[in-house]
Amino acid sequence: MWDRDGPGPLELINNGTMAAESPIWRKVNSFSGPVPRSRHGHRAAAIRELLIVFGGGNEGIAEELHVYNTVSKQWFLPAVRGDIPPGCAAHGFACEGTRILVFGGMVEFGKYSNSLYELQASRWLWKKLKPKPPRNGVPPCPRLGHSFTLFGNKCYLFGGLANDSDDPNSNVPRYLNDFYELELQAVSGVKGWNIPEIKGTAPSARESHTAIIYSSKGSYSPKLYIFGGMRGYRLGDLWQLDLETMTWTLPETKGPSPLPRSLHSANVIGNKMYIFGGWIPILMNEDKSSAFDNEWSCTNSMSYLNLDTMTWNGLVWERQEDGKASSPRPRAGHCAAVIGSRLYIWSGRDGYRKAWNYQVCCKDLWYMETEKPSTPSPVFLVKATLKSLHVAWHPLPEAESYLLQLQPEPTAPASSTTLSSNQLSSANPTTMVPLKELQQGAAATLLELSGTTGAQAAHSTGSTALSQLQSGEVAAHTHQITSHVLSYIEREDISLRKPGCNESATDNSVDQNAACVAESNHCPATGPPSATALVLTEEDPMTNLAPPNQMTESTVKSEPMETELSNDAASLPPKSQDQDNTTPATLTTTSVTSTKSNIQMGNTELADNQWYDVGIFKTLYSEVTHYYLSQVDSKGNLEPTNSPDYEDLKQQALTPGAAYRFRVAGINSCGQGQFSQVSEYKTCQPGFPGAPSSVKITKAADCIHITWEPPASPSGKILEYSMYLAVRKSRSSTAVSSSQLAFIRIYRGSKIHCTVTSSQLSNALIDCTSRPAVVFRIAAKNEQGYGPATQIRWLQAMEP
Repeated sequence: MWDRDGPGPLELINNGTMAAESPIWRKVNSFSGPVPRSRHGHRAAAIRELLIVFGGGNEGIAEELHVYNTVSKQWFLPAVRGDIPPGCAAHGFACEGTRILVFGGMVEFGKYSNSLYELQASRWLWKKLKPKPPRNGVPPCPRLGHSFTLFGNKCYLFGGLANDSDDPNSNVPRYLNDFYELELQAVSGVKGWNIPEIKGTAPSARESHTAIIYSSKGSYSPKLYIFGGMRGYRLGDLWQLDLETMTWTLPETKGPSPLPRSLHSANVIGNKMYIFGGWIPILMNEDKSSAFDNEWSCTNSMSYLNLDTMTWNGLVWERQEDGKASSPRPRAGHCAAVIGSRLYIWSGRDGYRKAWNYQVCCKDLWYMETEKPSTPSPVFLVKATLKSLHVAWHPLPEAESYLLQLQPEPTAPASSTTLSSNQLSSANPTTMVPLKELQQGAAATLLELSGTTGAQAAHSTGSTALSQLQSGEVAAHTHQITSHVLSYIEREDISLRKPGCNESATDNSVDQNAACVAESNHCPATGPPSATALVLTEEDPMTNLAPPNQMTESTVKSEPMETELSNDAASLPPKSQDQDNTTPATLTTTSVTSTKSNIQMGNTELADNQWYDVGIFKTLYSEVTHYYLSQVDSKGNLEPTNSPDYEDLKQQALTPGAAYRFRVAGINSCGQGQFSQVSEYKTCQPGFPGAPSSVKITKAADCIHITWEPPASPSGKILEYSMYLAVRKSRSSTAVSSSQLAFIRIYRGSKIHCTVTSSQLSNALIDCTSRPAVVFRIAAKNEQGYGPATQIRWLQAMEP
């Protein structure tokens, strides 16, 4: 369908050699929130789709922690707490998971630091750490301009600049080339410093250099690379430290190496180390070696080193046809971080004016596109009606828009027969979507996804994917959907949310809409994909949803959410079973394939296996009421096009009770990425009730209380509700997939609340297919039978 070739042809660089095909720079022109003031000497780290910026200076050293959400394009100031560090510049900044370590830096003119701080970004909690000194030496002295690089459970500190003056008003610089290891504790904290025994000749003393760590695929031989820096003059040497043997070497490289520089950035994407910006010499002649510190300026040049072949390549940017800059202007002391396959840079000092007493800083934000978007998670269902399917998808940090396609499936005649099976079907595993965000660390925002103006989904107010659990206050976000098909309960510690399963049944079953799941960050975000949660969560900030036998008072709310639907209906456990003797209901995966050569939809005959465009969207969801039919030539053959003009294409409306397959692909400046896995949903049939909504769980000392609201569209009188709990099928500790969960009924009645005792919860399965959670399901029944179920994943604390 949609396809763009990559960037333009190869270009010549100034020494006559061939430059590599250039990635594409894009300036972020539209964003919201409190934008930090321009600066240099600051640092950045990436946590999922968030860009975390700290420190730096320009007319004073900055103290605030700023966060930019690359999906919603919003800046925000999280409400940090704990041992908040003073502002610093040219400090070490290393990130692992959701924790960031800050070491050293300049805290005021002439005064450098050797303090170590840790930020737990899941709670925006600062903590000052006191690592043990090394057994074989003294701890690192106060410094700035050092490198601080994390790999595995260790941070590696190299070099920097110390001040040997006893007078804080004067500066006696001393360049360093000492090397330390800092051993980390799991999750939080550190053990201590160590001075490892190093072999080979160490790099010369320097500051304002860069360091990265790279380990090639298929082998565990991590290597630390140091490039450039300053020691009275700029350096352009590349050093390699084998972290297994602790041996320094000067690796042999091919291709044109970058000019000597300092205050540049170095970042790894794939197997390439990208060097951008910094101070470089102004060459007075062709002899690069004769250029010393007489003339220097900032640059926006970029080179990359292929770390597998050790080959340097230079990149050249051309101005756009409209005369606008196609790349960031020259700068030094900027920050850079990688999110997905994008390299983001922000601010930095403009080196065109070199007077230290008049620093000109940039305030622009850019990203460099290096690849087509990655493969997205499957499309999930938010809401189903008779003639529409409201679907959404997980955002990709590197996508600018999304192509949504569907494929009709043959529609079986509607039937009111009650299925006797005791199985709940699940067609898709879980995925995550960051649609909630935290503003000022403690404010709740509301996102309505009921209209057709999808911009609110991708650019909602609020700000983070890392919602917090703070002592005395909890921030939560509501993403409500005017829907009757699904709800979630989620404990929020990050923005990436995992949705759940896909189910259907009629009468005693969940018929057309799937129960889905939302989750928090107590486990790594590694689960397989499916639907997403948009929830209102309120909880006890003093607990982390401890296991059921250790319950304390806490409240978690959920609003109606998205659903996923399997093509085959499947029932809840038979009505004759009760909570004590119900045979567990086992989830089974179902799939449906078409055996027809064509599909008759109204008066239009559609080709079998043909995918049709729903549209190209800047948003993260679409209320699908129709799709576009491909053009047909004079011989009746389909004519796919790379850039469709939808105004010229015929529309086909969705029909009631019909099944449709969906897939989505991301699009950016490099082209269209791969399509997601296929997910399948059905439009509704009249007569059945919607799903219960606004589920709320309240923790008590020896039980939990669950309340809910009746379906928004009952389609008649609600006769009863049934609540089910996922239980262990055996004593085996082996993790089960979402398609193998077993359920027992723990409540059946007409009331809109129930109590789950600690003895019942003691039998609950802690589902760890994505993140640890207790799983409940609830459905409403009217005269026609049971409608779609709501699945709730009640997240539990992660074991250390």
